[in-house]
Amino acid sequence: MELNGLTRIQSKIRTSRISREYGIDALAEHLETYMPADQIAQVRSAYEYGARQHRGQFRKTGEPYIYHPLAVARILANMQLDATTLMAAILHDVIEDTDAARDEVAQRFGSEVAALVDGVSKLDKAQFRSREQATAESFRKLMLAMTHDIRVILVKLADRLHNMRTLGGMSPKKRAQIARETLDIYAPIARRLGINTMREELEEKGFANLYPRRYEVLLRASRSITGDRRTLLREIEENLSRAVAAEGLTATVRGRRKNLYSIYRKMREKHRRFLDVFDLYGVRVIVNTVDECYRVLGIVHHRYRPISEQFNDYIANPKLNGYQSLHTTVLARGGIKFEVQIRTREMDQIAESGIAAHWQYKLGESVGKLGNLDANAWLGHLAEMTEGERDSLAFVDNLRMDLFPDEVYVFTPKGQIIQLAKGSTCVDFAYAVHTELGNRCVAARVDGHLAPLNNQLQSGQTVEIITAKHARPNAAWLHFLRTGKARSGVRNYLKNQREDKARELGERLLEKALSDLGLSLRRLSRTDIDRGLAEMGEASLPALYAAIGLGRRLAPLVARHFLASDAPVAAGRRAKPLAVQGTEGLVVEFAKCCHPVPGDAIHGQASIGRGLVVHRTGCAYSSRKGASNDRVELTWADNVSGEYDVDLRVTAANERGLLANISSRIADGGCSIENVNFPERGGALVTIRFLISVRDRQHLASVIRRIRRIPQVEKVERS
Repeated sequence: MELNGLTRIQSKIRTSRISREYGIDALAEHLETYMPADQIAQVRSAYEYGARQHRGQFRKTGEPYIYHPLAVARILANMQLDATTLMAAILHDVIEDTDAARDEVAQRFGSEVAALVDGVSKLDKAQFRSREQATAESFRKLMLAMTHDIRVILVKLADRLHNMRTLGGMSPKKRAQIARETLDIYAPIARRLGINTMREELEEKGFANLYPRRYEVLLRASRSITGDRRTLLREIEENLSRAVAAEGLTATVRGRRKNLYSIYRKMREKHRRFLDVFDLYGVRVIVNTVDECYRVLGIVHHRYRPISEQFNDYIANPKLNGYQSLHTTVLARGGIKFEVQIRTREMDQIAESGIAAHWQYKLGESVGKLGNLDANAWLGHLAEMTEGERDSLAFVDNLRMDLFPDEVYVFTPKGQIIQLAKGSTCVDFAYAVHTELGNRCVAARVDGHLAPLNNQLQSGQTVEIITAKHARPNAAWLHFLRTGKARSGVRNYLKNQREDKARELGERLLEKALSDLGLSLRRLSRTDIDRGLAEMGEASLPALYAAIGLGRRLAPLVARHFLASDAPVAAGRRAKPLAVQGTEGLVVEFAKCCHPVPGDAIHGQASIGRGLVVHRTGCAYSSRKGASNDRVELTWADNVSGEYDVDLRVTAANERGLLANISSRIADGGCSIENVNFPERGGALVTIRFLISVRDRQHLASVIRRIRRIPQVEKVERS
């Protein structure tokens, strides 16, 4: 009892301290420095409503829940954001965690605040099959809301930042899970939007909670060398301040320590020891104009010897998030390397606040262009990727790829600069220019020379994409693409193509099933069609065709839904088998257990998610796994085309040169060898399995005859 009483006293003391430092009065006092009284009153009103809604709710750390949204609002107030954003921050959990509805929030505080709150609110997990899908779908919703109003992500980042500051109440497993999500998604988003103040703290706290032991080791190591480095840092600051002032320039010179997560990443990516990371500390010089940036660069290089390969001009070539600065690495006393960053005050503002600078109260601007930060460009790209990728888990994967720290800069033939992720290929470039260009590309010219589509691009290259009218994306591209937009474009095209093929196949399967019952689609009345669709819960015939083609519904069962109640079923009727053309693409699969080829007797089985799987008649696997109602009688169409895999088993005398001899005969027969399974050499006879591609059964017979003519071969048979 005494322990419980002590805990309650400690909680009350902590709550009282938080109320004084972070309560609504403290927030209002801070807002008076940049916001008019009527808007501060609106923020207070939002607080009073939020406090009523969250009454009785407590966080795991013990304080009343309302202190969390207040802390989120304080983070944004420190960035001098507008009243609408602060109201949304205070109310950001009321729709998700209380009985408040969006309409009520809109009625009290306006539709703008309600839209921001709804954008941050997670979806109900009960709607989804798994926690991962619910999280991905909620994140997709957040990103879509962000494309309409960037302040949604500012509220979410501030929310995540305060949660990271108060992770102590969570279990170690939950802390690690939240920290990983922060490092994988939220810190990169803050980096992508140029909000370095948030990004650095998110990375630091994410690293400390995901890898606590590694964090402690690096923290101790950094403290152990702090003495000498700090003395040197102060010396450099004083020297540069005097040198800049001697040239008649006004500048702010300050030292900095790189965050431990950045150091950890550099150690892992470049396989360096801690002592080999030279930019543990650095100096930042802030001046008034771009001209002064380059003048200060000359001063730095005059005082300290530069390392030429470690210089970056991000003023002439800004990063995608709008970041601009001159970076140079120089040698100080004792041969110690340190980095100097030189930028204007406006560049420094954007480097610290990024896209949030657009919404800072004193600027009074909406999302647009500030300095070299073009918010609309990335938001437009994000909107396209969000709408194009309907699978939320795939969308999150694409976004992870797109949140990259490094870029390459390449040119179109007309001189337009295209910024891409490091390691991007010609296909990434094509999709960055236009989705249709990516869908039709077949090759590329890089600096005037032909290059394959998977060629990785380097900064400064000029790229021209070669297209063809009937070209289309290839699923194999997904293995080398580096940008989310390109991956989303390819996957979206393939999905649409798959659905088109599925509808076509589904219509043919349903027509065949109806013909078995003495019916046809053309003779069905509108009433029978509508009744059948209603019974099955399908919105339209095309949707039903797609479900049949993809194997989600069985055509014989679907056909019976279209029978009129008094319609007789044709007895003993035998319809013509469905003709397989070999061009059905993604919705017709040729079974790997028996490898059917044109000329074989075949049947099909409907498989959920795979569409129609074609087997050879008599296939043992098909007989075991199949059911009578999912079996489809098939035949080959007269105009069948393409090449088909066949598994051959060759038994022969184990002599030198056997494999080369057989391979030569197969090639002479006009076949490609897809795979060879050659067991270890042992006895007098050896069995080799070849996976080859043939046009039809006659082509296969010709190849088998060629192999049998080899003296060492004793038997050739299909597996």
